[in-house]
Amino acid sequence: MVELKTDTSIDAMYEAGQVVARALTAVREAADVGVSLLELDELAHDVLRAAGATSPFLGYRPSFAPTPFPAVVCASVNDAIVHGIPDGYRLRDGDLVSIDFGAELGGWAGDSALSFTVGTPRPADVRLIDTAERALAAGIAAAVVGNRIGDIAHAIGTVCRTAGYGIPQGFGGHGIGRQMHEDPAIPNEGRPGRGLPLRHGMAIAIEPMLIASGKDGYHEAPDGWTLRTNDGSRAAHVEHTVAITDGGPRVLTERR
Repeated sequence: MVELKTDTSIDAMYEAGQVVARALTAVREAADVGVSLLELDELAHDVLRAAGATSPFLGYRPSFAPTPFPAVVCASVNDAIVHGIPDGYRLRDGDLVSIDFGAELGGWAGDSALSFTVGTPRPADVRLIDTAERALAAGIAAAVVGNRIGDIAHAIGTVCRTAGYGIPQGFGGHGIGRQMHEDPAIPNEGRPGRGLPLRHGMAIAIEPMLIASGKDGYHEAPDGWTLRTNDGSRAAHVEHTVAITDGGPRVLTERR
């Protein structure tokens, strides 16, 4: 069931979204050669504590997971697409890093992700991340009253496929509100004019995931969480929480 949020609730979700934005900004600024993924996780945890917020990631255990998630960020490096578990790995020059983070504040959730390179960027990684950001922007632009979920999915998929990138099937965005994951599902590829109509008060997380090789294959790592590309190619993941309003899409996790 899709819950329509009031304008007051959307404002409250914006406050949760800004905790997410601050944490991702802090992590991006701190990420450098030699910094460990665990150190980035602790930094994000500090932002939560300072805001009086909690993590929807820590202890989360969906049906597919063998164990509860042990951190407040998902940290996915190079061929990891999503759901990477932070560990003692220290970032190296040229790494491509995707950080996914969520916060719960005042009973409402926010969820966002960004991808970036560490040290000297590879041109191919820069193009991959830029395309992911363009796909996200296209999805947000399609998130208007009167459109349908298929219009968002089509906008994202068109950018990704035109650029020659793969899209991991079965993973995408979702509704969000009182819980991090709510109805409806927001695919990263689809047909325009199909699916649930978009209405004022809907809140969704739009999150393109791209595979550099152009192939869609992925597999689950032995930790039961991390998804990796089958061919070892690099991946990017970006995401924003967006409210659909009569005045147009409102990005609740915008980073200033």
